[in-house]
Amino acid sequence: MRFGLRLFLGYFLIVAVAGWFVLAIFTQEVKPGVRRATEGTLVDSANALAGVAAADIADGDIGNGRLARALRGPPRPPIGANISGIVKNNMEFRVYVTDARGVVIFDSSGRDLGRDYSRWNDVYRTLRGEYGARSTRSKPDDENSSVMHVAAPVRLDGRIVGVLTVSKPNVAMEPVIRRSERKIMLAGGALLGAALLIGAVMVWWINRSIRRLVGYAEAVAAGEPARLPRLGSPELDSLGQAVEAMRRKLEGKEYVQAYVHTLSHELKSPLAAIRGAGELLREDPPPETRRRFIDNILAQSLRMQQLIERLLWQARVESRLRPDAQALDWPALIAETVDGKALAAARRDVEFDCRLAPAALNGDRLLLAQALSNLLDNALEFSPPGGVIELSGAPEEGGYLLRVRDHGPGVPDYALERVFERFYSLPRPDSGKSTGLGLSLVREVAQLHGGRAELLNHADGGAEARLWLPPG
Repeated sequence: MRFGLRLFLGYFLIVAVAGWFVLAIFTQEVKPGVRRATEGTLVDSANALAGVAAADIADGDIGNGRLARALRGPPRPPIGANISGIVKNNMEFRVYVTDARGVVIFDSSGRDLGRDYSRWNDVYRTLRGEYGARSTRSKPDDENSSVMHVAAPVRLDGRIVGVLTVSKPNVAMEPVIRRSERKIMLAGGALLGAALLIGAVMVWWINRSIRRLVGYAEAVAAGEPARLPRLGSPELDSLGQAVEAMRRKLEGKEYVQAYVHTLSHELKSPLAAIRGAGELLREDPPPETRRRFIDNILAQSLRMQQLIERLLWQARVESRLRPDAQALDWPALIAETVDGKALAAARRDVEFDCRLAPAALNGDRLLLAQALSNLLDNALEFSPPGGVIELSGAPEEGGYLLRVRDHGPGVPDYALERVFERFYSLPRPDSGKSTGLGLSLVREVAQLHGGRAELLNHADGGAEARLWLPPG
């Protein structure tokens, strides 16, 4: 089972169980709560009517007194009370009065006059000065026929001379109970739905971050260039950085072996040339030959120095997980780098033609300046004397695209896929191979900033390097 599905099911079970307990408690408390409230109302009614009954008993006319006239008067029109959507038209309670022996002397329903109620709990306890109440089924086999009875003592001169009981069928309260339970269930269902929606969004967000991390790991495993994504969570970001650190450590041994092997190969030729020139100089050749050997030693030493410097830059870039970003005036940085190449361009009789649209980006100024310098060095080395290097930059694809075009011989087709590899170099028109690290550094810097670097042949001749950087 997938992790996201497990997480969602676990969250669903927790919410469902908690919701079930809450709803069960609420619904179980609705019926007793309504009946307790009704019982309180019946207590008030019984005690209020007991005073009226006491006056009628004192007058000796309980059967036709004020209580009897109020309860058994002429038919009344429907009440028509709308109580929160529940319509009430008739009075639903019954009132009966017993004497001090528990015999019914008044019954609003008229059916139990003269009967002995002394054993019923409401009458029995009230006659003894206690709180009397009972709930009795009118039909023993029907639980919905239960009737609630609440009694109050009828007092004359401080003595209990009878009991007045007010009864109300519990079925009269069922509409209120059902309505309350229905509202609770609807609210509970809405709450459960909202909780599940929130859970689904959370699981989707976590799955999305995990998928991005998995995609990054798969790209690394496939040997493709990949940048550690931002996962939107401190914990997942820490996990991603741990994966990145692990990848770097696992690749470290192979990386060092490849570097040492390639570096040894690259240093072998200049060292052999220097040694050979030194051995020939020991034989005291003619001045012209000596000068040529000395120039060769200086050229090979410069090549080794450039190789070491480029390696240091490459290591600095590859050791970073993120650039030290700051706000940059990108065209101004390009123009500044171009000015720094003015002397080298003058020596080769090459001009720069810059057409740069304004743009503000966030990036590592030092690394981007070095990448620009490598692009310009590469264009200068392949530009013919009297040539022009064209620099154009404009917003594109939501970022900024810089194009650097020379008018040299272009790149052979077989080398187009390899020019960004470390130590891969093509012969220059008027010199040997370079260190092969310039364009590799450019691509590393571009990927570190979330951009890309390309080199292709221009349709009108020459090569064109492209550096695209995303917005800040």
